[in-house]
Amino acid sequence: MNFLETIIGRRKASVEKAKGVLSLNDLISLVSGLRPGNDFRKSLVRAPGENVRIIAEIKRASPSKGNISTDIDPADVARAYAAGNASAISILTEESYFKGSTKDLQIVREAVPGMPLLRKDFVVDEYQIYESVLIGADAVLLIVAALKEENLVRFIQLARKYGLCPLVEVHADDELDAALSAGADVIGVNNRNLATFEVSPETSERMARKIPAAIVTVSESGISDLEELRAAGELGYHAVLIGEHFMRAGDKAAEVRRFSSAGGRK
Repeated sequence: MNFLETIIGRRKASVEKAKGVLSLNDLISLVSGLRPGNDFRKSLVRAPGENVRIIAEIKRASPSKGNISTDIDPADVARAYAAGNASAISILTEESYFKGSTKDLQIVREAVPGMPLLRKDFVVDEYQIYESVLIGADAVLLIVAALKEENLVRFIQLARKYGLCPLVEVHADDELDAALSAGADVIGVNNRNLATFEVSPETSERMARKIPAAIVTVSESGISDLEELRAAGELGYHAVLIGEHFMRAGDKAAEVRRFSSAGGRK
């Protein structure tokens, strides 16, 4: 089974359902005067000698791991992440496979108003970009493997027009080429193959050599210990995105603090 194709099909159906409740034109009208309040890209930038930045993720479940931590209060988790000095918070909003929701992001927005928030989802329609502004996101994930080239370019431009930072996710060389050609300046390298959901940490190492120095970089998936964090830092990554490990931690604030102060300097 190709998990990415399955999830994309489900997301397209859910977007069409949402349009039946709130039309695209009405949604655009609602966000006409709204703009994100926090600079997601700036929160990730680190100078030589500084610690790797931490994007702590709120993740209830996943197709590969099943339920991780479904019975949570997103506000409590977000406040713990903020107390642990996370630089930004990622919130899964995909319902079917990750058991997230746009409501989770809205709750987090109210709980930590000064924290940059990433809407982590499978964006397949411009509707989701406007929706991201409405619910209080500061950044939106754009997965190269899930988008045609012309849509990738258009969605990057649309996100920036409305003040959202596009975090463009890649897994392979051709996807990196597409991201750079589309004008991405924040690139996430996913160690997880979204077709099979297998994780290979070597992906971040291989891709790091190919990304221009001016790009803000994030290593995603499969990071669960300080050795892996430091390895990402030595490769030059500005930030790491960690979800499952923090979600399973008993004292989330302490665990995020342990990672955020661990170094990983380049």
